[in-house]
Parts: sequence; C-alpha cells; structure tokens
Amino acid sequence: MEAGFLSGLQQHAFLQNALWASLLSSVACGTIGSFVVVRRISYIAGGIAHCVLGGMGAAQYLRAVCGLSWLHPLHGAVAASLLAAVVIGLVSLYAREREDTVIGAVWAIGMAVGVLFISSTPGYDEDLMSYLFGNILFVSGEDLWLLAVLDAVILLGGGLFFNQFMGICFDEEFARLRGVRVDLFYLGLLCLTALTVVLLTTVVGVVMVIALLTLPAATAGHFTRSLTRMMLLAVAFSAIYGVGGLALSYGPGLPAGATIIVLAGAGYLLAAVGRGLLGRLGRR
Repeated sequence: MEAGFLSGLQQHAFLQNALWASLLSSVACGTIGSFVVVRRISYIAGGIAHCVLGGMGAAQYLRAVCGLSWLHPLHGAVAASLLAAVVIGLVSLYAREREDTVIGAVWAIGMAVGVLFISSTPGYDEDLMSYLFGNILFVSGEDLWLLAVLDAVILLGGGLFFNQFMGICFDEEFARLRGVRVDLFYLGLLCLTALTVVLLTTVVGVVMVIALLTLPAATAGHFTRSLTRMMLLAVAFSAIYGVGGLALSYGPGLPAGATIIVLAGAGYLLAAVGRGLLGRLGRR
C-alpha cells in the first residue's frame, strides 16, 4: 500500500497537491488548534466551521450568476468564517443571549444558506458532499497558493500576539490586570481560528473540521505542559495524520478525509489510554 502511494505520488499531480495541502494545513492546525484546546472554545469553532458552507455557496452562486469568474469558493469561505467569528465573539462578550443558543443559530443558518445557494446555482453540478466531507484530492495549484497565504497570515498573527493569546487562554483576569485588551485579542483569536477552519475544510470538510482542529493538539497535550512544545507536537501529529491518512486511503480507494480523522482519533485514544495506564502503574 505504501509503495503504491509513493509510486502514485511520483506520477500524479493531484496526489502531490493533496500532500502539500495536508502539510500546509498541519501548520495552522497545530498552532491555532492548541489555543482552541487550551481555551476550550471548540464549540465556537464548530459554529464557525458550519458557516463556511454558506460562504462557499454564495461565492459559487455569484461566480455563476454575476459572471465573477475570479471569485473562488475559498474566498467566500474566508468571508463567511470571519463574519461568523466576529458575530459569535461579540455576542459572547457583550450580549445577554445564551451563548450556546446564538452558536446554534449561526451554525444552522450558515449550513442552510449554503444549501440554498448551491441548489440555486444554475448549471452547478458539483457534489455538495465534497464540501461537507472534504475534497483534498481535488485541491488545485491555485488552492495551494491561497492556503499558503492563509497559513502565513495565521502564523504571523499567532507569532506577533503569542503572549497576549496565551494570557487570555490561561488566565484572562490576570491578562486584563496587566493591561491586555482581552476582548480585542479574544476576537482576534476567533478570527485566526476562522482562517484555520477554512484551511482544514479543504482537507476533511465542514463536518469533520473540528476533529482535525482539536485532536492533534489534544494528543500533544498528553506529552507536554508547555504551550510552545504543545504546538510543535500538534503540528507534527497533524502532518503525520494527514500524510498517513492519504497513504492508507490511496490503495483501497477510501475517502481521504475520513481516513485522516480515524487516524487522528486512534492516535488521541492511544495517547489518552497510554497516559492513564502509566499513571496507574506509577501510583502503585
């Protein structure tokens, strides 16, 4: 199976693009995923993720109906995810509505708008399932450039404001006392999370994006208490899951996104169970 994958990698450009997409997404996944896990905002990231479909559907509709040939579905995904991040963040910070209710509303509206736009697009015959469950094998060279730009923005934002983000993740009140504008940086973190969601959507799709955002970071958390080392390990785990999932799925023709998630889930369970067993043995 591995030999077949390596042989296919040398022959097929689509497989090379899929490999690069997996590696590019792992950088953002490990970096922002660690913040998401530590801050415990995966439920907010879930709401953002499901709004991506609405943006993709709107972009495809405008491309077909208004003749905006330059408009790419990922452009719509970026706009929709950032809008959802700001709306959810502002509501959670300032509104009196229940946060879970607002997230559920944004989640449902984003998915519904996407379905409506896609079904209304004339001559649009692309399978909706490719957006829901990932289409990493159909990533183009243009997609890779856009993913690289998003990766650069995420790394730049995460690096420049690392201390501020770490402060609001571990001790929000202390950060506020130190003069950190907690609300502003919280919104910034949500926006970087939104961009990461767009990256991961191309790899595993809307439905499974939260698993890939959280599982590598959660696995890394079993091996270190340092946030920096956690990020580095999460990047490595994400890359291993992505490349391993591609290799395992290639031979039998399995869905690559689902295979990546199964591999990530197995890795997390092994780390959790192994740590638990070692902890019990150490107490004896």
